[in-house]
Amino acid sequence: MSLMNKRIVLGITGSIAAYKSADLVRCLIDAGSDVRVVMTENAKRFITPLTMQALSHHPVHEDLFDVHMEAAMGHISLAKWADLILIAPASADCMASLAEGRADDLLTTLCLATTAPIALAPAMNQAMWRHAMTSAHRIALEKQGVHLLGPLHGSQACGDVGPGRMLESRDILEKVSALFETSLLSGLRVLVTAGPTHEAIDPVRYITNASSGKMGFALAEAAHVAGATVTVINGPVHIKKPAHLSCLSVLTAREMHDAVMTHVADCDILIAVAAVGDYRVETIATQKIHKESVVLSLQLTRNPDIAASVGALPEKPFIVGFAMETENLIARARLKRIQKKMDMIVANLFSPSCGMGCEDNEVTVISEANEVALPNMTKHQLARLLIEMIANEYRIKNS
Repeated sequence: MSLMNKRIVLGITGSIAAYKSADLVRCLIDAGSDVRVVMTENAKRFITPLTMQALSHHPVHEDLFDVHMEAAMGHISLAKWADLILIAPASADCMASLAEGRADDLLTTLCLATTAPIALAPAMNQAMWRHAMTSAHRIALEKQGVHLLGPLHGSQACGDVGPGRMLESRDILEKVSALFETSLLSGLRVLVTAGPTHEAIDPVRYITNASSGKMGFALAEAAHVAGATVTVINGPVHIKKPAHLSCLSVLTAREMHDAVMTHVADCDILIAVAAVGDYRVETIATQKIHKESVVLSLQLTRNPDIAASVGALPEKPFIVGFAMETENLIARARLKRIQKKMDMIVANLFSPSCGMGCEDNEVTVISEANEVALPNMTKHQLARLLIEMIANEYRIKNS
């Protein structure tokens, strides 16, 4: 399942099939998703918010006018947070509201406020599903790009037999997973560097930076979903590494350089995201350095530049680099791309609330022919967008 680290808002509406949502949220979490549950008033007549809170491990969102939530424009934040809004079960009333663009409650408001895909798993009586108005709403939703998952034909709680049964959890899981899958990088081999490096000063101290590795692993996951065979070379990170990614852990800049140079011949695309230490201590103390003087001087020497080393190869892969700057962002990024013979560079201005070590990022993507400024978004959303851009540039170069 391609749901690792996906952010899913699970909407539950008033239907007897709401009992299936308890199993669905467990399945989504088991597949690696982070799930937030939104319940309508009628949904709470069939299953309790306490049950969904216990299963999702997060408070359930119920009210559009929740004072605590709205203090931070919570419904807008939730709409931006989502990679997908999945409504299961979706009642006939919910389908009508969405088809007509109404924002009657928190769930429908989220659907109007989000740019994420929306998927519905309908559940209703067979006569309601067959009704002309429901058919018209279904057609309208599909024209809007809403994904309809089901329903099934079979026995219903009321005793009728016909279409209207909500899909089972595993079936929904498969269809949701397929929504994220693409073939943009099918058959290609992608090498990703991620995280910081540590450069020792003495046995207990080292020089490093605030990189968390989140952007690198988000890109690795997005490349995997796009059909690539992915290898990650990561520095010291505190991230759970997906089993479907081949990961090699290193510590220092030189170790990362050597690992990349060993594996680069077997890749088509190098995405150099890691915040590699530019310098290392020339002589590492064999014992802990004690506070015996007011000033401590360290002699530093340059580490090898990974992107430049790969760019200098006679047969180099497609190279995507990253650059963080505190000033002159675009000019410095343009120069780095040319000097290191990169095909693309992703540049971002340093901010304590965005970028390194944070959940979000705001970048400008620079290639030979294009410069595209992307707005602030989550790193997982950004990763998917970057993979699309990388795949497009790769095809142009190799066409």
